[in-house]
Amino acid sequence: MEKRILGNQGLEVSALGLGCMGLTFGYGPATDEKEAIALIRNAYDLGITFFDTAEAYSQGGNEFVLGKAVKPFRDKIVIATKFGFLDGDATKGLDSRPERILQVVDHSLQYLQTDYIDLLYQHRVDPNIPIEDVAGTLQDLIKEGKVKHWGLSEAGADTIRKAHAVQPLAALQSEYSMFFRDAEKEIIPTLEEMGIGFVPFSPLGKGFLTGAINEHTQFDKNDFRYTVPRFTEENRKANQTLVDLLKELAAEKDATAAQIALAWLLAQKPFIAPIPGTTKLHRLQENVGGALVELTANDLSNIEQSLEQIEIVGERYPKHLQNRVGK
Repeated sequence: MEKRILGNQGLEVSALGLGCMGLTFGYGPATDEKEAIALIRNAYDLGITFFDTAEAYSQGGNEFVLGKAVKPFRDKIVIATKFGFLDGDATKGLDSRPERILQVVDHSLQYLQTDYIDLLYQHRVDPNIPIEDVAGTLQDLIKEGKVKHWGLSEAGADTIRKAHAVQPLAALQSEYSMFFRDAEKEIIPTLEEMGIGFVPFSPLGKGFLTGAINEHTQFDKNDFRYTVPRFTEENRKANQTLVDLLKELAAEKDATAAQIALAWLLAQKPFIAPIPGTTKLHRLQENVGGALVELTANDLSNIEQSLEQIEIVGERYPKHLQNRVGK
C-alpha cells in the first residue's frame, strides 16, 4: 500500500490505517478476542501499518487486544493511542492534567506490550488545562523516548497553533468524510500551512457511506449511532441522496460506495491518512481496495459539483458531546 508522511518529523504511515475502536467499544458487543486479533493481523498482511486505539476504548481493553495482535511485527507498524478522559471513561468528562497524562502513558505502554508509543493524541481538548502545559508534558515524554510523535483530536485552529508552537504536532485526528466536511473550512488549510498531517476518523460516515445502512436499519441501544441526531430514521432517509450518488460513481468505476468514499478522501490532500474501522474481514478487504481506486481531476470536479447539490441534515453529535469539539 502507498505510504504517506504525517507532519514535518517524517512519521510514515500506510495511506489507510485501521481504527480499532469498534472491536471492543462504541458499536455494541465486543468482538471475540481471537477474531479481533485475526482481523488486525489480516490488516497488516494487506499492507496496513497504522493502527489507532485509545485508553477510552474499554479503559485499556482495546489497547490490550491491539498490543497482543501486533506483537510479532511491532517494530514494523505505527501505533496511535490517546489520553484525555477522566479515569479513561468518555462519559465522565475530561482530564489532561500533566500527572494524569504520565499515568495514562505508563498504562498504555503496559497494555500495548511496547516501550514506546509512535503517536499519542490528546483525545479532546481540556478547557481546564492550558494546551501549552499539555504540549510541554508531551515534549518531556518525547525527550524521554516513551512517545515518538504527538497530536490532537477534534481541536480548533487556535489550539492547534498554540500546541504546535511548543512541541510540533505530527497529526490532527478529527471526523472528515463526504458525510461531514466541516474540516475544509478552517482546519485543513491550517494543517497544510503548518505541515501537520490529518487523520480522518469515521471516513465512511460511521458506516452510512457504505450503503449498508438505510432508514429501516435498527441500531442496538449500546450502539453510539442510536443517540446521534444524523442517524434518526427521518435523517437517514433524507441523507440517502448522498449514498445514491456514491453508488452511481461506484458503478462507473467498478468499485463499491465505500471504496469511492475512501478514494475521494485520499485525493483531497497528500497528508491525509484515513482510519476506517470494521469488525469484518470482507469489509477490511473492501476498504483496502479503496486505496487502489483512482479518481481523475475530472472525476473529482464532477463529484464536487454533485456534492454541492446535496444538503446533509442532522447534527453529527448529541448536544452534550458537541460541546467537546472544535475547542
